Amino acid sequence: MTQITASTASLPLPELLAPAGDTASFLAALAAGADAVYVGLKHFSARAGADNFSTAELSRMVDLAESEGRRVYIAFNSLVKPGDMAAAGRLMVRMARDARPHALILQDPGLLELARQAGYRGQLHLSTLANITHPKALEAARALGASRVILPRELSIDEIRRTAAAAPEGLDLELFIHGALCWCVSGRCYWSSYLGGKSGLRGRCVQPCRRVYRQKGREGRFFSCRDLSLDVLVKTLLGIPKLRCLKIEGRKKGPHYVYHAVTAYRLLLDSMRDGGSDPRARKDAEALLEMALGRPRTHALFLPQREQPVSTPDDPTSSGLLIGKIQFSQAERGQGQPFVKPRLELLPQDLLRIGYEDEPWHDTVPVTRRAPKAGTLPLRLARHKTPKAGTPVFLIDRREPGLTALLREWEGRLARSRVTETKEVEFAPRLPAPIRARRQPDILVRSSLPQGRETRGGRMTMTGLWMSPNTVRAVSRTVVPRVSWWLPPVIWPDEEAVWLRLVGEALRNGARHFVCNAPWQIALFPAQGRPRPEARGPERKPARESAGLRLSAGPFCNVSNAAAVAVLAGMGFADAFVSPELTAEDMLALPRQSCLPLGAVTEGWWPVGISRHKLEQIKANEPFISPKGENFWARTYGRNLWIYPGWPLDITAHRPELENAGYAFFARLDETPPPSLPTARRTSEFNWQGALL
Repeated sequence: MTQITASTASLPLPELLAPAGDTASFLAALAAGADAVYVGLKHFSARAGADNFSTAELSRMVDLAESEGRRVYIAFNSLVKPGDMAAAGRLMVRMARDARPHALILQDPGLLELARQAGYRGQLHLSTLANITHPKALEAARALGASRVILPRELSIDEIRRTAAAAPEGLDLELFIHGALCWCVSGRCYWSSYLGGKSGLRGRCVQPCRRVYRQKGREGRFFSCRDLSLDVLVKTLLGIPKLRCLKIEGRKKGPHYVYHAVTAYRLLLDSMRDGGSDPRARKDAEALLEMALGRPRTHALFLPQREQPVSTPDDPTSSGLLIGKIQFSQAERGQGQPFVKPRLELLPQDLLRIGYEDEPWHDTVPVTRRAPKAGTLPLRLARHKTPKAGTPVFLIDRREPGLTALLREWEGRLARSRVTETKEVEFAPRLPAPIRARRQPDILVRSSLPQGRETRGGRMTMTGLWMSPNTVRAVSRTVVPRVSWWLPPVIWPDEEAVWLRLVGEALRNGARHFVCNAPWQIALFPAQGRPRPEARGPERKPARESAGLRLSAGPFCNVSNAAAVAVLAGMGFADAFVSPELTAEDMLALPRQSCLPLGAVTEGWWPVGISRHKLEQIKANEPFISPKGENFWARTYGRNLWIYPGWPLDITAHRPELENAGYAFFARLDETPPPSLPTARRTSEFNWQGALL
């Protein structure tokens, strides 16, 4: 293994940030030369499947990191439900007092406020899940107190430069350079949640995108992505102002992956100081990344002139190194014990995965004894997990002797580090007084231009329209003020100028109501046109209405708690839609805590995800089918692909409960599905009757 020595060159390099989901991976990151390590908590982490850490464990890890001149960031990047705010605040108090991490990574705007109330004085980083995708959004993020924004994985090098040039003073940027890719944009994937309540926004994603889908005789893993790997292209990122951190993904990976990936990028970065480039370092780094046991790699959209495919539908993008396929010994009666003849030597404590990650029965088994190359390794599997002959076997983690010895050395350093025993604390979030909201008109959000009487609406109904160059310019000036104008859930850097013009044009034509589907889109509106946020009493109109402009936080803002609502009110929003992900209990509880009028999407075509990637081998506007026989379809709007389930959302039967709970307005998302889509035999109540995990 390559040992890293500190470079004495003067040129500052971006921080190299490594993942750690367990103690061994944390130590591997430090041993490999990471400048900082990000870890998760037992709760409120976007990688709930990792082991994660207690506050006491974190205090010792922070102490060790500081003694080595390194930093520790804690991922607190989960949506917080209405009943979770006090628990989240208590955890933040304990972290601020005992663990003292150098930064918190957050997605929920409400946690920015809770962190301040809890006395946390470190940096606040906004996660990719916060969906800050265009340059002017950075202004809104900085205004809320964020010190760093983590950029989307879908940006090209040109868009990264454009975004960095727009970063305000006091705000740094962070970019993923290696690790897992998602088909859908971070913060805009509801696939796992819609199908079964396991929300990616709460770290519980079961990755339905990686399954085998079929369309008209074609079959493949159309949405299963390769791993992002910028490898030698990291040189193009050096010197970009405000880009302070390069990040490796992988909090569910083991120490082998972490050590190899960090060592590779440490070699590359150190070889590039002062504009240099060491061919030997490049070669060694490439070899290390090949052995990191990740998925096949891609540059994705990073080079706009040379985009690489993110999926290979005909080839599974499974993580790990293929070491063989299942065989069975001959038994007197039928099939005997499964075994594999490995293509390379296997070591004790190696970890194998049987089958692909998207197969529900797949299993992981440890190697308990050395197995030589082409030898016979029996596999002891659970009785209910019996694979077929030919099932692939992958090496997904290993503890080679050199790495094991290195970790043992670092374990000794960790044992000598200071640990703070945590004590119970009290915390009650300080929130604006809740209001009793007056009833507002419902909104029918259309995908096509309204005609004739459709534009008139009524006293308690309003036409909503997704904004686009076509819709803004095709609607007459007499109709524009009567329309609720909905911005898309994702706006990319190269689209921002267009949206600034569209918003300006709509305002000049008399538009009064806009629905922002990311909080940061408020920066697209002229500051002088935004009414000042003010305290709201039960009978007082929202500030934006009195000023002639009303901005609503849309359902894609993922509002899930009263602290987030309070932050939105402080930004100047007049009202907000709650996240349709919430359960009945959570949805019904929120209006009693809210300082703004709240709305809910009760009916329509809710997307399971929004993507910037191109479809491979299957067509948009035609149904495709999951392994469970579920129908889906996709449609392109602007630069994004919207993926829909074949059965719509419908909680209209619960509208009386929502009204009694205090909801002030409701929306229906209208859409015209493909004619070939089979008639839906059911509707979805999303997580209304279930549990949001």
